[in-house]
Amino acid sequence: MRTVFMVAEKPSLAQSIAKILSKGSCSTRKGLNGACSVHEYSGSFLGQNMRFKMTSVCGHVMSLDFIGKYNNWDKVDPAELFSKAPTEKKEANPKLNMVKFLQVEAKGCDYVVLWLDCDKEGENICFEVLDAIQPMMNKSTSNTRTVYRAKFSSITDTDICNAMSRLGEPNKNEALSVDARQELDLRIGCAFTRFQTKYFQGKYGNLDSSLISFGPCQTPTLGFCVDRHDKIQSFKPEAFWVIQAKVFKGKESPLYLDWDRVRVFDRDIGQMFVNMAKTAREARVESVTKKEKAKQRPLALNTVEMLRVASSALGMGPQHTMQIAERLYTQGYISYPRTETTHYPENFDLKGTLKQQANSSFWGETVKALLSEGINRPRKGADAGDHPPITPMRAASESELGSDGWRLYDYITRHFIATVSPDCKYLQTTISFSIATENFTCSGKTLISAGYTEVMPWQGVAQEEALPACERGDVFTVDEIKLLEKQTSPPDYLTEAELITLMEKHGIGTDASIPVHINNVCQRNYVTVESGRKLKPTNLGIVLVHGYYKIDADLVLPTIRSAVEKQLNLISLGKANFQQVLQHTLDIFKRKFHYFVDSLAGMDELMEVSFSPIAATGKPLSRCGKCHRFMKYIQAKPSRLHCSHCDETYSLPQNGAIKLYKELKCPLDEFELVLWTSGSRGKSYPLCPYCFSNPPFRDMKKGMGCNECTHPTCQHSLNSLGIGQCVECETGVLVFDPSLAPKWRMACNKCNVVVHFFDQAQKVQVSQDSCDSCDASLVVVDFNKTRSPLPEGETQHTGCVFCDPVFQDLVELKHATMRHPMHRPGGARRGRGRGRGRRPMGRGNLKKPKDKMAALAAYFV
Repeated sequence: MRTVFMVAEKPSLAQSIAKILSKGSCSTRKGLNGACSVHEYSGSFLGQNMRFKMTSVCGHVMSLDFIGKYNNWDKVDPAELFSKAPTEKKEANPKLNMVKFLQVEAKGCDYVVLWLDCDKEGENICFEVLDAIQPMMNKSTSNTRTVYRAKFSSITDTDICNAMSRLGEPNKNEALSVDARQELDLRIGCAFTRFQTKYFQGKYGNLDSSLISFGPCQTPTLGFCVDRHDKIQSFKPEAFWVIQAKVFKGKESPLYLDWDRVRVFDRDIGQMFVNMAKTAREARVESVTKKEKAKQRPLALNTVEMLRVASSALGMGPQHTMQIAERLYTQGYISYPRTETTHYPENFDLKGTLKQQANSSFWGETVKALLSEGINRPRKGADAGDHPPITPMRAASESELGSDGWRLYDYITRHFIATVSPDCKYLQTTISFSIATENFTCSGKTLISAGYTEVMPWQGVAQEEALPACERGDVFTVDEIKLLEKQTSPPDYLTEAELITLMEKHGIGTDASIPVHINNVCQRNYVTVESGRKLKPTNLGIVLVHGYYKIDADLVLPTIRSAVEKQLNLISLGKANFQQVLQHTLDIFKRKFHYFVDSLAGMDELMEVSFSPIAATGKPLSRCGKCHRFMKYIQAKPSRLHCSHCDETYSLPQNGAIKLYKELKCPLDEFELVLWTSGSRGKSYPLCPYCFSNPPFRDMKKGMGCNECTHPTCQHSLNSLGIGQCVECETGVLVFDPSLAPKWRMACNKCNVVVHFFDQAQKVQVSQDSCDSCDASLVVVDFNKTRSPLPEGETQHTGCVFCDPVFQDLVELKHATMRHPMHRPGGARRGRGRGRGRRPMGRGNLKKPKDKMAALAAYFV
C-alpha cells in the first residue's frame, strides 16, 4: 500500500486536520523529537486506497545565518556581511532535530501533501520541508506528480475537506520573496547592529541596552515614534478666543451655542465681536434642519484592524494579540488571522457562520433577529487575494478560551455580526441662530435605529438631551455672551494603534511582521509603553533617530523600505528576479553603511550630550590582569567591566549580580575573578573577565565561566570541581559551587538544576578519584564532631554523591530561580563533560542497570 505524508505548521493543527480527514479514526504516536506527534490512518487518495501519515513542524524548519567564522563579532568587519560573508540554512531549533524527524517519517512515502499556513511564510516552509524529505521518499517511476499543496483558511470540516479535494502546488515565487527578505534583513541588520553596538558600548557606559540594533523595518518604526515626540517637544502653545452664547426659551433648559467663526487668534477682535453681539438681547432662529444620517457598519475584519482595536480597546499589545489569535485559529475558533482582505468572497457562507452564534447568551437574540429578518449584504471592501476576513468559526465560552482569548474572540465575533447587520440610523437636528451680526448653531442627535451598534454598543450614538421644538423666526432670550480664552494643545504620543496605521500606510512590514517590529523597539529599550498603550521614545531611541537623520535620513524614513517591499512583492508575483532585487538592494545599503561609518561623528556628537563616557561610569570592582589597576563595573545593560587605563571593555553574563570573588586570580592572565549570581535561590559561578571574552582553550566558546573551563590544574575549573553528568539535561555537568559555604551545593553548568548537599559541613572537597559505578568524582566531606550526621560519630567520609548510601539523606535536588533562562551570551552549548584525563562523562558511559538516573530516583525525593 502506498503512503501519503502530510505536514502541517503546528502540532495542534496536524491533530485537528488528521481528526477531520480520518473522521476520528486515526492512531497517534509521539515522534522521535518528542515535540511532534504522528497521526496515521487509511483512506482514499487519487482514487486509490492509501496509508496516511500526518505530522507537523513547529514553524520554520530552517533559519538563515552566516557560516561559523562570520558570526564572530570581534574578527569580522561588519562591511563584509553585505556580500563577502557566505550564508547557510541552519536548523531553526537544533534541539528539535526537526530535519531528522521529518526524514525518518517520510522515508518510503510516495506522496506529500503540505498543510502549511497559507501565506508567504507558509510557502517558504513548504520548500524547507521538501528539501528535507524528498531525498528520503520513494522515487516516482512514471514521472507522476508527488507534491501537493492544500489551501485553507479555517479549521472546519468543510474547509479542510474542500482543501483536500482541490489540492494545488506550492508557490516557489512566494517562497523566494521570503528568502530575499530574510537575507536582506540578516545582512543589513547585522552589519549596522554589530558596528553600532561595538562602537557605542565601547564608548558610553549608561546606554542601558544590551544591543544597539538596526533593522530595515524596525528603525522606520522607531522613526514614527520619535517624529511624534519631536512634534510634542517643538510645540508652542498659542492662545485663541471663542465666543460662547447661552440662550433659553421660556422654562426650558438653556442651550449653549457654537460660534460659526469657531475661533480667532486676536483677543481684541474677539472682544469686538462680543461687544457687537451684546447689543442684541434676543437670538433669532434662522433655520431648523433635520437630516437622517447613518453610521456605516464596519468592513470585514483584517489583521491590521484587529491589531488596532486590540491595542486601543482591549489593552493588548500587537505581539500578544497575534499569539492569542494564532491559538484561537489552531483550535478552530476563528479563521486564519493573517489577512489583508476586508471583503468576503462571493461563496462565503455568511448565514452558516452566523447560525453558529444563535445560542450565545451575549449576542444570540441579535443573531436570531438577523436570521429571521434577513442578513444585510456586507460592505464591499478590498480583496487582497490572500485569505477571507477574520471570522468566528464556531461558538465558544469564556471558560474554554481564558480571559484574553475570550476578549479577542468576543470582539472578532461582534465585528462579524456587525458586518451583516443594518447601518445605525439617527436624526441630526441643527438649529441656526443670529445674535446681532453673529451666527451660532447648536445640534443634537436622536437615535432612529441602533443597527449594528446593538452588538457593538461602544460605537452607538450617544443619547443627548432633546433640543426644544422651534421653527424659523422663533426668538430665544440671550442669557449670556462671553469671550473664552483657550490654548492650542500639543499632539499626544503615538498609540500602538496609530503606529500600526502609519506602518500600514507607508508599507513598513506585513500584517504578520508589524507586531514583531513594534515588539523589537520596545525590547531594545528604544520606546516604553505608557498608560493607554502610548509609545514614548527613550533617550537612546531619540538620539539614534536624530543621528540617522543627521547622517542619512533614508536609514530612518519609510521610503526605501516601502520600495523594497514592493520589489519583494514583485518577486512573489513572478515579475522580478530574486537575485537582481537582492543584489540591487544590498548595493544600496552597502554604500549607505560605508557613508554611515565615515560620518559617525555626527551621531557621536548627539551621544556625548546624552550619555556618559564609559570611563566616567561604574564603580571600581576588580583588578585588570594587564595593568593591575582597578576596572570599573558598569551595571547598566549590558553589564561589563571597563579598564580606563588600557581602554578595554570586557563582557559579563547578563541578568544577574556581579561581585568580587575572594580576590582570587586567573592563573592564565592574572585577572581577578568575579562571581556571577542570580540570587540566593539561583545559580552562581566564578569567571575570569578576560577568558569570558577570549576563550583560552580550543574546546571553549565565548561566554563561558570557570564552571566550563577545561584548564587542567586551575582550582576553579571544570576539571577540578566537576562531579558528574547532570541528572536532567543531556550535555551539562554538575559542578561543585563552594561560593556559599557552609551552604554547599553543586549546579549544572548548562541548565538550572541545583543539588544542595552536606548542610553545615565544615569542609567539602572534590576528590581526584572516581565512583566505580557511575564514573562521577567522589567528594570528601568533613563535619564538626558535635553536629556530624554520619554514622557512629564519624566526622569525615569520602563517597559518591549519587551512589553512596551514607550520603542518601544528605542530598537534595532543586531548580535554581533564574532571572532569565539564557543568562549567558550565545546561550548554551553542547559540551563534552569534564575531561581531567578520563573518558568524557556522556550518558552512554553510565553503567547499567546501576545508572545515575536509577540512583537519583531513589535518593532525590
